Amino acid sequence: MLGHGARFDQKMEQAVAALLSHRSIEDAAREVGISRNTLVRWMKEPEFQAECREARRAILSHAIGRLQDAAGAAATTVLKIMLDPNAPAPTRLRAAEIVLEQADQAGEIENIAARVAMLERAACSTSKSRKPSADLTWLSARPLPDAA
Repeated sequence: MLGHGARFDQKMEQAVAALLSHRSIEDAAREVGISRNTLVRWMKEPEFQAECREARRAILSHAIGRLQDAAGAAATTVLKIMLDPNAPAPTRLRAAEIVLEQADQAGEIENIAARVAMLERAACSTSKSRKPSADLTWLSARPLPDAA
């Protein structure tokens, strides 16, 4: 059990996997061979919650990787539809819109990345040029004048 210093055991690992692959807590508990109440109790434990989050992150990362792997084929498909004179005009128009939208977003991302890199360089050069003696210490105990 988690609250008594025990390690994250095999049943709990199975429960994490079951929660991610079943529609209900009852089904997940049944799959693992534990009661619904036990699974609900485990789900309240920080270590169990952290394992669930990590498992979800791993699944999402894998899914995103698969989509990125298919991006080239998707781009080819959109371009073929856009250039196909036999495709209906609304379909070709929608494909062209997708190409333009994605090109615009890519341009915005490149601009933001360039601006972030410039700001990082500026911050880095500013921090390197700073001397410790340039730091100011507030010595006055007097309150600031009222702005009103």
